[in-house]
Amino acid sequence: MKRSKEVKTAVLALGTILLFIFGYSFLKGTNILDKDNTFFVTYDNVEGLAKASPVTINGLLVGKVKDITFLNNQGKLLVSFSVTESDFEFSKNSLVRIYSSGLLGGKSLGLYPEYDPENRAVSGDTLVGSVEDDMLVAVTKALGPLEDKVNNTLVTLDVLLHSITDILDPKTRANLQNSIANLNTTMESLNDASSSLNGLLKENKGSLNNTFANLENMTTNFNSLSDSLSKLETGKLFSELQNVVTRFDTITSALENGEGSMGKLLTDEQLYENLKGASKQLEELLEDVKLNPKRYLHISVFGKNNKPYEKPDNTEQ
Repeated sequence: MKRSKEVKTAVLALGTILLFIFGYSFLKGTNILDKDNTFFVTYDNVEGLAKASPVTINGLLVGKVKDITFLNNQGKLLVSFSVTESDFEFSKNSLVRIYSSGLLGGKSLGLYPEYDPENRAVSGDTLVGSVEDDMLVAVTKALGPLEDKVNNTLVTLDVLLHSITDILDPKTRANLQNSIANLNTTMESLNDASSSLNGLLKENKGSLNNTFANLENMTTNFNSLSDSLSKLETGKLFSELQNVVTRFDTITSALENGEGSMGKLLTDEQLYENLKGASKQLEELLEDVKLNPKRYLHISVFGKNNKPYEKPDNTEQ
């Protein structure tokens, strides 16, 4: 009975010790029941990364940070972290990056795997490390170019203000005041002219109404005339006009070809010469009648013989 109590006490003490070791290891970020792989990565600055910080792959929790120690006297840090043993494999050139897990959260390790079956990473290998800029640093970097632009803008604005100050000397300000005064005078004149125009319109309102009424009547008459013109048989009118032009062209061609009396008169030179000669003879006859009327109007009581015709000396040949 006494031995049984001693065994129970020993078992209870051993269990307590094991539970303490398990709890202590768990609080340190190590689960002694899990079989995992340990990898290493070096950093110049861990940016606040602590033990037991989570290790993720594509956002999935796969391990924890086991320890952070100094690698040498120059302050370089060695981070060891565990990855739970699984079928997931990655190569030695995979990247391990420190990143912020949230706006108010701490730092975490993100494993960005590279897949190379010939260079597979095994427990104890040292991987390549990098640090991701936190939100404040990213915002600061983004605002850096903006800050330069703002500074340049402020410098330009300062130069512009100095230039404006130099331009607006007392003489220029006086000229501006005079210009504004002249502008006020011009506006007053425009107001007076507007008032006069309004009075003129009121006085001649009846005449203007009559004028607009006449314009309306003229527009109505013009519309009526347009309707009348639109009702004309333009096709027939143009056809008749074309016939007239054709006939005129035929007459002109006949005259040019010497057809008809007028055509012969225009084209026959012999007829022209005959007419010219007859005209000349008629002119000579009329002249002789004027000079010797007794020769053509002779009344003989005793039967006197008429004198023969003699050509006058001044008759044109």
